[in-house]
Amino acid sequence: MSPPTYRGQRVDIGGRALRTVRAGPSSSDHPLIVCEHGAFGCATDWAVVQEKLAQKGLRSLSYDRAGLGHSDPGPAPRDGRSINDDLEALLGVLGEAGPILLCGHSMGGLMVRLFALERERDLTGLVLVDAVTPDVFSLPGGPAAIRGFGRVLQAVSYGAKVGLMVPVSYVSGNLIGLPGASAAEKRRIHASAPHAHAAAAEVMCWPATSVMAGAIDLPTDLPVAVVTAGAVRSRRALKHIQEAPARRSRSGYVEHVEAATHANLLGPRYADAVVRGVEHVLQSGSR
Repeated sequence: MSPPTYRGQRVDIGGRALRTVRAGPSSSDHPLIVCEHGAFGCATDWAVVQEKLAQKGLRSLSYDRAGLGHSDPGPAPRDGRSINDDLEALLGVLGEAGPILLCGHSMGGLMVRLFALERERDLTGLVLVDAVTPDVFSLPGGPAAIRGFGRVLQAVSYGAKVGLMVPVSYVSGNLIGLPGASAAEKRRIHASAPHAHAAAAEVMCWPATSVMAGAIDLPTDLPVAVVTAGAVRSRRALKHIQEAPARRSRSGYVEHVEAATHANLLGPRYADAVVRGVEHVLQSGSR
């Protein structure tokens, strides 16, 4: 049986490859939009957002982090600093030396925040999509919930080895609501044992990544857009934490998409909100 096809290409970053999906025009006066997926996610999560950005004439790039989706495993630990080293290498191999705009969903929000703090690249701004921030550890039960999530993913990786995730993937493998081939690809990845193993390794490093990303505040002159899912009234403490990076920015933007969920915020019904966040950062960065 031939291996399943997938969108994009595998790019060698020095003896191992990362699956990379580029969309939009081959060149543009606008910054490259780099999309960082969340825990247990992959480049496919951004399929709808990337299509909508392309319709606006904007270039974007998403990728599977090491060990996830169609990417080769990377060395331990799989913390935010190692992940951002891979992203730096990927951008270098692709010849992307110009400005970038970082867009992070869920745990990917920690990665893009850390990138903004530690890297020297020309950065237009951040879009945080229902993103995790370092302050989530201050919420009651936050640390315990994150440890529990890591243990669940470890159990999932064992179950996936014997095929238990295949039927589960038809229920939970496409909560985003991706269409067509993207939906099938997402379900295949969701059922993969290596994918679950690599996702667990990242989540077990979540506390360390939070410490790195929370060491200092983001610069106030960096444009930051925050787009969240769900009603404010039912998640007020979490929303307050999520909004904070935009409130501290002199070019901040906040949009709460009350009808959306954490996953389907990236899907066809609500992805326009993410695009609005991108457009705000682009407009702020060009002033």
